[in-house]
Amino acid sequence: MSLYRNSAWFLKGVTEFTRNGFLSSSKRFVEKDLEVSVAGRSFMITGANSGIGKATAMAIAKKGGTIHMVCRNKDKAEEARADIVKETGNKEIFVHILDLTETRKVWEFAEAFKRKYKTLNVLINNAGCIMSQREVNAEGLEKSFAINVLGVYILTKSLIPLLEKSTDARVVTVSSGGMLVQKLRIGNLQSCAGNYDGTMVYAQNKRQQVVMIEQLAKVHANINFSVMHPGWVDTPVVANAIPDFHRSMRENLRAPEQGADTVVWLAISDAGATHPSGSFFHDRRVVPTHLPLAWSRSSPLEDQKFISLLEDLAKTHQPH
Repeated sequence: MSLYRNSAWFLKGVTEFTRNGFLSSSKRFVEKDLEVSVAGRSFMITGANSGIGKATAMAIAKKGGTIHMVCRNKDKAEEARADIVKETGNKEIFVHILDLTETRKVWEFAEAFKRKYKTLNVLINNAGCIMSQREVNAEGLEKSFAINVLGVYILTKSLIPLLEKSTDARVVTVSSGGMLVQKLRIGNLQSCAGNYDGTMVYAQNKRQQVVMIEQLAKVHANINFSVMHPGWVDTPVVANAIPDFHRSMRENLRAPEQGADTVVWLAISDAGATHPSGSFFHDRRVVPTHLPLAWSRSSPLEDQKFISLLEDLAKTHQPH
């Protein structure tokens, strides 16, 4: 059953997650929230060469922030960097090449970054993928899980010691409203059993992200963690992975800048850090992580078991 055609989430999202939904929500936004300078603060943004990631990098660069773009494709990353520098005049934009599906290389990248750079104020986990069919990486891990979940976990955990050295450290993770129709699954993490439905696997990954961030927030009190969903956004990932949905909804999709708005707000504004760490946001507002039906809720024991499984997987693929 397709996530985007036959679910209560689709009916709920028709108005809330669309371009018109953003325009309606933006009427209550406080403009001065983003009237800040972040000169001297550094931001790592994964998937920063297109879509929400590039729009986020552009917005923060305009505020004077130092940007570390973590991207898979060097040519596209350098092109995006040139666009950002040209439009903002900010030359403190650095490109790092990393394929987040390659788990061991995520470890290696994070360790190398900590050796080279002495500060990191904000980590923005934006990169993600929707697979049309099941594929595995060189380590035998299903790619959607590897980039959307395990890669996010390893990168975040590895960089926490560096973040904790900073004042007002933050981690912002871009999730998806699709997770609202998923209950945390701690079995079949690699999507080996049953038919492979890429959109449903992606939605499960996004539920896993939310649980992950909630649990990390409980342990690391010196960092403000947040997770958000950007609504339906016209990005290359959506266009390539779910073309029928993109084609039918194109006129109603949000622009990348609209999808990035809450990411930027959470990353740089004072208001964005006033809510409890681990909160889930949509259009600058804390929202529930579950629809009114309680079937999607997992128990504290399940949540802790999931984190333990992630930790074990992460250690298994850690370079020695």
